[in-house]
Amino acid sequence: MSRFLSSRYRELVPYVPGEQPAGQTYIKLNTNESPFQISEKAAAKALKGTRPFRLYSDTGCVELRKALSRVYGVPAERIMVTNGSDEALDLAFMAFCSEEVPALFPDITYGFYRVYADVNRLPFEEIPLRDDFTLDLSDYDKKRGTVFLANPNAPTGIALRRGEIEAFLASRPDDVLVVDEAYVDFGAESCVPLVAKYPNLAVIQTFSKSRSLAGARLGFVIADEHLIQDLNTLRFSTNPYDVSSFTQALGVAVLEEEAETRKNCLKIQENRAWTTEMLTELGFSVLPSGSNFVFARTGKMDGEALYLALKSKGILVRHFNNPRIRDFNRITIGTMEDMRALESALRSILA
Repeated sequence: MSRFLSSRYRELVPYVPGEQPAGQTYIKLNTNESPFQISEKAAAKALKGTRPFRLYSDTGCVELRKALSRVYGVPAERIMVTNGSDEALDLAFMAFCSEEVPALFPDITYGFYRVYADVNRLPFEEIPLRDDFTLDLSDYDKKRGTVFLANPNAPTGIALRRGEIEAFLASRPDDVLVVDEAYVDFGAESCVPLVAKYPNLAVIQTFSKSRSLAGARLGFVIADEHLIQDLNTLRFSTNPYDVSSFTQALGVAVLEEEAETRKNCLKIQENRAWTTEMLTELGFSVLPSGSNFVFARTGKMDGEALYLALKSKGILVRHFNNPRIRDFNRITIGTMEDMRALESALRSILA
């Protein structure tokens, strides 16, 4: 680092994204991207519907919020659109945490939560998952603060049921709960239906996974109007033109093909079931997943060695160095062709 970096950030440990290699062609099962392209019809609609590029984008994302309102059955006033769900999470940390209100989240979860707390200089506490990597909300009962839950959790893939989350919400009306539903479309229960009942709930989702728009950077928040106002205060104070005109048009076009999205999600679930069975047959332990990835380990070699062996065969998976999970690898569910290539590579390596 340079000598000019603010002393506030010299100890900051940034988030490490999954590999995005240039040059060699890999089967990418490491960043939870969709294996499906958006339709040519949606792409054409987006190009036709894009606001002129000489003009700033619509800061209110009005048409996109209307489209989201139709799909999710909530008033547009309860929706805020952001540059990926990561921006929404950052704004939530800024808006709902302080020196008096710490952030609370699991010790094994999306790595950006700790970074957001650090970069915004906010106190936080990491609550350990149970030995089987499940999350027990009773562990949060005596702790005050804003709770951030990835549901399904990442990188474990384990999901809580909506009823469990509602009971937790009802028990702490004076604390905000932020539910990060980046992977909810692959079989878990969304908390969006609870927003009308609980003014302290914010649900964050993304177009990156189920809607095949990871490169477009598009996310959204569904919450009580007052929470949305809070978040927009921060958004308009930092980057009001955060979502490009083309990205907004893409979002509208993709939402008009919601049936295609649901079909792709079901295909991922089918491929996930096949992959889980295949890994189990090969001697892996696989955590139950409600996401578009599985989290697995084998007693035949450690996680890093397996990650490197797969990489040498042209397949990328995600390995984490956290001591609790370093024996595991996170494997994105791709096409059946991708998963059969994974099976072939694993049989070769483990043999």
